[in-house]
Amino acid sequence: MQATAPSVSPTSTTTPGRKPDMREDTGRNHTIASGDSITAIARENGYLWSTLWDHPRNAALRQKRQNPNQLVAGDALYLPAKGGKSVSKPVDARHAFKLRGEPTRLQLQLKCLGEPRANEAYTISWGDQVVHGSTDGQGRIDETLAAQVRSVTLQLDGGAESYTLAVGELEPVSELRGLQQRLTNLGHGRCGSGELDDATRAALLSFQRAEALQETGEPDAATRALLEQRHG
Repeated sequence: MQATAPSVSPTSTTTPGRKPDMREDTGRNHTIASGDSITAIARENGYLWSTLWDHPRNAALRQKRQNPNQLVAGDALYLPAKGGKSVSKPVDARHAFKLRGEPTRLQLQLKCLGEPRANEAYTISWGDQVVHGSTDGQGRIDETLAAQVRSVTLQLDGGAESYTLAVGELEPVSELRGLQQRLTNLGHGRCGSGELDDATRAALLSFQRAEALQETGEPDAATRALLEQRHG
């Protein structure tokens, strides 16, 4: 996480001489920053990500984004107030408590010249954690990460190839940055300025040509739809 905008608590009013309603939700808004993911935000603030995503006050965000893994910098995610919980236990014994949480899944497909890199050994590392595995017959990787992980290193070919992968930064294809991320990931050049510049138009033309679409160099509806289908 690079930065988090200040949190804003809803304002409440009470009638003089009247006790405030303790059932009132005194949560706050969290402004999504570049690199934020709902799983990391939930973990860092003591929630399950589904609790945040399904909250009624996040209904407008759900309708706008559809996918909780594709939030955009500037989006407002409501964090509800948390209630306390008490458990009665004997004081003359040791007790173990389990912290609930939801992991992050890293899912991607590796290709070379359009062909899946099937059954290929890989190493994924973050912090002091190292995972070894092999892609499946379609070149896919599916690994479970801790919710707070923001980036991992992927190594292939015995370490000859090394890539840093950002976790939770994929924006919707409706956003220009999300479109650029998909074009880059699919091998149609490198673009990521957030502007419809020459590099982005060249990448669009490359994708449109490869997919037999009308070569406009524009992020039209047909191109966005097929780009989402090919990439996810």
